[in-house]
Amino acid sequence: MSITDPAPLPFATFPLSPSEAAGALLFLAAVAGHAVLLIRSHNTWYGTGLGRRMIDLVQWVHAVLLLAGPAAIWFVLGFDLRPPFHAADPSPAFLPVAIYVVLCWLALVVFALITVWRLVRPRPAVLESNHTRTIDVAAELGYKPVGRGGRRFLACLPGNQVFQVDITEKTLRLKRLPAAWDGLSILHFSDVHFTGTPDRDYFRRVMDLCAAWGPDLVAFTGDTVDTDVHYRWIVPLFGRLKSRCGAFAILGNHDSYFEPALVRRRLGRAGMRVLGNTWTQIEVRGEPLVVIGHEGPWFGTAPDLSACPSGPFRLCLSHTPDNIGWARRQGIDLMLAGHVHGGQIRLPLIGSVVIPSRYGRRYDCGTFDEPPTVLHVSRGLGGDQPLRFNCRPEVSKLILRPA
Repeated sequence: MSITDPAPLPFATFPLSPSEAAGALLFLAAVAGHAVLLIRSHNTWYGTGLGRRMIDLVQWVHAVLLLAGPAAIWFVLGFDLRPPFHAADPSPAFLPVAIYVVLCWLALVVFALITVWRLVRPRPAVLESNHTRTIDVAAELGYKPVGRGGRRFLACLPGNQVFQVDITEKTLRLKRLPAAWDGLSILHFSDVHFTGTPDRDYFRRVMDLCAAWGPDLVAFTGDTVDTDVHYRWIVPLFGRLKSRCGAFAILGNHDSYFEPALVRRRLGRAGMRVLGNTWTQIEVRGEPLVVIGHEGPWFGTAPDLSACPSGPFRLCLSHTPDNIGWARRQGIDLMLAGHVHGGQIRLPLIGSVVIPSRYGRRYDCGTFDEPPTVLHVSRGLGGDQPLRFNCRPEVSKLILRPA
């Protein structure tokens, strides 16, 4: 080859032959599987009780690895993955990279199988009915309530559903529910993330819609503020909610980043009983109800239920659905959770991808029957990133009936 002849580029010969196309597809499948492994690792780490700085570091590390992986595979094996796997004398770097490529292919297959299962799985039998109406708050207000949050420009992206709220009404059939509670209603909402975007008018409208339900119980499952200045929104907004039998709240991981003691005081002033990692017993329609708070893993250890009576119905507020294993061991009848936001961005057919949970996409949103516990996971009302694509914000009215 003369000095003037350029070296051939791996992407320069088009159209590809059938064998070259097969090798290129194998490369793309490896890249996709690499992304699956990195996202799974990210979800697992994000579901732990790490502090904010460590979580930020984990995100950056995963972002760098996500980009570096395809480059490393191409550098060692090339764009066409067929020849390296048939070479009689492979390079010293071949074996570790080849093993990782095979793991990537397997991860992609597992991801595809799980996605198909999620599409065909039946609705849990405990969920008797599920009705949803969507409220376009921006249309009702006559303007987009973008507010003045630091990431308000994201709320203006085309297709963003951050101002469209799903008002869901679900009927749950629960085995140990007392007959006297037939039709008992719980307002469940989560993850408001007060940052300035959406603005206060947005949340005021949503809270007024919730208050119009007149629920028996109100349950808020954490992540209240995301700045040092929006504590003042708690009392005027949460104070609009009324309940017949009691309003309960816990804190989430984002509340731990600022002044959790102040958040607790403001929630209390708004009429909410902040449970923390404790339990209490109240009387509802003449029957005892045990209400439990679980703020782990960010605030201390799991609540001690050694002195908690085992007979009454047990309702647990947990910020993360990852505490479902603990709930099942403790005989919790109904657990309410948030934290994962439904993924905020859900792809067609695939659904959620990035979920801050040790279980990945398993408990991203909706109702799950995990005997003896029924788990309801809210998509939440806000987020520190005001992004919602194919995953509208949500508040739920749960109507309980005996099985």
